[in-house]
Amino acid sequence: MNIVLTHGYFLEEDQKEQAIMRPYIPLGILYISAYLEQHGYKNRVFDSTFSSFDKLCATLLEDKPGVVGIYTNLMTKLNVLRIVRFIKNHPDLQHTRVVLGGPEVRNHSAKFLEQQADFIVLGEGEQTMLELVQWVDGTDQKDLSAIDGIVYLDAQNGMRQNRERTKLKNLDELPMPNRSLVNLQLYFDAWKGRHGTNAISVSTMRGCPYSCKWCSRAVYGQSYRRRSPKAVADEIAWIREHYTVDSIWFVDDVFTVSHKWLDEFTEEVTSRNLVMPYECITRADRMNEDVILKLKASGCFRVWIGAESGSQKVIDLMDRRVEVEQVRDMIRLARRHGLQAGTFIMVGYPGETKEDIYETVHHLKSAEPDLFTITVTYPIKGTPLYAEVEDRFVTDLPWETSTDRDIDFTRTYNRRYYDYAIEMINNEMYYHKALKKPLSNLFRIPMFKLKSVWAQRKMALEERRSYELRAASHEP
Repeated sequence: MNIVLTHGYFLEEDQKEQAIMRPYIPLGILYISAYLEQHGYKNRVFDSTFSSFDKLCATLLEDKPGVVGIYTNLMTKLNVLRIVRFIKNHPDLQHTRVVLGGPEVRNHSAKFLEQQADFIVLGEGEQTMLELVQWVDGTDQKDLSAIDGIVYLDAQNGMRQNRERTKLKNLDELPMPNRSLVNLQLYFDAWKGRHGTNAISVSTMRGCPYSCKWCSRAVYGQSYRRRSPKAVADEIAWIREHYTVDSIWFVDDVFTVSHKWLDEFTEEVTSRNLVMPYECITRADRMNEDVILKLKASGCFRVWIGAESGSQKVIDLMDRRVEVEQVRDMIRLARRHGLQAGTFIMVGYPGETKEDIYETVHHLKSAEPDLFTITVTYPIKGTPLYAEVEDRFVTDLPWETSTDRDIDFTRTYNRRYYDYAIEMINNEMYYHKALKKPLSNLFRIPMFKLKSVWAQRKMALEERRSYELRAASHEP
């Protein structure tokens, strides 16, 4: 039986990512691919990133797979639906079973089944996918009801959701992701051409033990499980043996959550001469000077420290459980020790005011991260934030043609206000940094300030419109 795994992300259709050009391989399906192969099931990974929908369709018609597994997230949802429709409407693929997994499927299972997906995989996919493949192949005669972690349509009883699959306790039992089935050189070349260096992604943990209201835990839940430092070092050794790559991107949610693990990892890579440049994400409350020194010793050149806001009030509303001053301290300390420091910012969180946004500007100027990303808050179904604002959605968007990223809800100000706020924050930071080198930024300094002032005036206009709209509708 032919098995095809894919993820439905097409770089050629994503103008924003083309501008950023930091694509990463689909690690999730490469883990599933390796697990299936380990248990005797050869499979094909169609990496759609540098390909197209038409080429994917041609591959499916060529292979006529018995099973197609598709990773599904917010970014890929609409393309996944397009792929499912193609499979289910083509006469040569009527025997193909479509299996969807990933973070998007848990809270929309019924909708995906309505769109003719055959099976939804909840949580970790390796064991569940293997049992489904065995069932489709006929090598395992167990009833579908005995396969944990799936949702499907039963002819007699309608939609059926089996019990949750127990999470893997020992991640070292998993084989390394099947990178050999993907042309990594395409990724390396894309990075190198735009940034001068390239990167490869590695996962050391699953889950996150924290409780941020906006964050989805649809796959791994609120858990923390980690591969051993030795297993991660072994993977680094394998990568160095098989590829010429400049750095590693650790995809973990909180890389320094365990200081003991970091100590052992640092010892493992330094003693085995496996130190490679890497960047990672963490939290300020899981950092201190010793952690920063260990990060640097083990190869870290850039650490991303989550903040989301410069206002303690907003951070508390998010249930981030971190102090904004601690975030600033750790950004400064990391830079003092020679690491680049990045951070993440949101605007438009429920309850955020103009004063909170200017607190964020102060926060960034005070901390002076090397890099920061900024976005307007959006609610993901299944999160506490979504439940909190669901009754305040501005429009009722058709599920089949939209994603949670498209959702807007009634906030302190209207949506345009936050777009201008992002322009203001960016230009205030450009202006702030340009002032440090005034001679080389002689013409840029006034330009950045003018753009900031313009954005602030637009914010003031949208603020008045928001107040007038609320007054007209008698809202508080």
